[in-house]
Amino acid sequence: MKRRVHNIILPLLTLCTINMHAQQKVKLITVDPGHFHAALVQKTMYPEVDANVHVYAEKGNDLQYHLDRIKGYNTRTEQPTKWNEIVYEGKDFFQKMISERKGNVVVLAGNNKLKTSYILNAVQNGFHVFADKPMVINKEGFEQLKKAFEISKQKKLQLYDIMTERYEITTILQRALSMEPSVFGTLEKGSPDNPSVTKESVHHFYKYVSGNVLTRPSWFFDVTQEGEGIVDVTTHLVDLIQWECFPNKIIDYKKNVTILNAKSWNTSISQDEFKLVTKEKEIPSYLQNKIDQTGNLQVLCNGAFTYSINGVHAKVSVIWNYKAPDGTGDTHYSLMRGTKSSLIIRQGKEENFKPTLYVEGPTDAQSEKNLMTAIQKINATYPGVSLKKNNKGWEIIIPDQYKESHETHFARVTEKYLEYLQKNNMPSWEIPNMIAKYYTTTAARDLANKSK
Repeated sequence: MKRRVHNIILPLLTLCTINMHAQQKVKLITVDPGHFHAALVQKTMYPEVDANVHVYAEKGNDLQYHLDRIKGYNTRTEQPTKWNEIVYEGKDFFQKMISERKGNVVVLAGNNKLKTSYILNAVQNGFHVFADKPMVINKEGFEQLKKAFEISKQKKLQLYDIMTERYEITTILQRALSMEPSVFGTLEKGSPDNPSVTKESVHHFYKYVSGNVLTRPSWFFDVTQEGEGIVDVTTHLVDLIQWECFPNKIIDYKKNVTILNAKSWNTSISQDEFKLVTKEKEIPSYLQNKIDQTGNLQVLCNGAFTYSINGVHAKVSVIWNYKAPDGTGDTHYSLMRGTKSSLIIRQGKEENFKPTLYVEGPTDAQSEKNLMTAIQKINATYPGVSLKKNNKGWEIIIPDQYKESHETHFARVTEKYLEYLQKNNMPSWEIPNMIAKYYTTTAARDLANKSK
């Protein structure tokens, strides 16, 4: 067990300034940072956040990769950060974090096997928690999470998950247009066979993050540690359905959510592909029982389910491939079908694999006038958004200045969380809807497993 200080030594004047305002500063504690999302929270600096960040973890690759990413942000040419990582290494890292109390906000983004227990223990000990998705990966975790939210309410703590996709501009505008009755009408109810809302995403194990090929930890391929695909990335999709279809409304999972059907299936990757993306020489023992007769690793990372929420039928689907074809990347498809038009986000070859929003429906003069009026309203917040007519309706033309990367979205959601910390103004629907979201994903997992 030892402690290390990494990256930069802050000037004495800066340290004095931090100490003078210590009570006003948010002090981050990063615990067991096994996922690159932990570093992305620190890709940007925030005025209200102390530059000293305490990190608690076991010694190993997960920790080192995290520190290397922070160092990369500190040493980049454009807008370098000034984080000072103070590291405790040891098997007792979580107990040490609790006893030392070096900060007030615990950041969790890593191995999901113990994440929910970390969340619960952190709030029991008086820490705010900012957690990457998924907060839970099974029904047992869901019960722990409900308890954590009860305790955080009693202790007046902010427990929040990192929902970056709400900050994607096409999604923001899809939501805004769905709230314009003259354009969208009202949301169709749909049916199990023809849902009115669909969210689909395709992801890849081999990908680039911050300009480098991402090294995945070996445990990422073990669904008992990472979680099955149906409870992982689908968290974002379920969140968007709630956020877009029922803006500012509380979802009661006991009354408003019913899982109708669900399935999950494997992606097969070769041992060489596994070693390339993990930089490991061998497949670890805990994955040996997932190697099939051909020698390929089978990962239960794909999932799809249909459910009803407030009487609306919705479908979510997540697929993981090993590597995207050259020139492509992760993709997203989103459909909201209204009584007057459909709002669709596509990200295929025709869109140069960039998310693009379309309005499809009647193209008569009145419909066009209504849409123009809605776009003018949007321009009050996003000047320059315009329309381009096509054979199915219109494409929403969005200026490049609003097209932020997935990595940049981490700064946006962190800024929102910091606002909740400072002003204690988290909307009343956020917590019940987080609970509803994780009920939906874990209930879908249970149904998929029963269906096999």
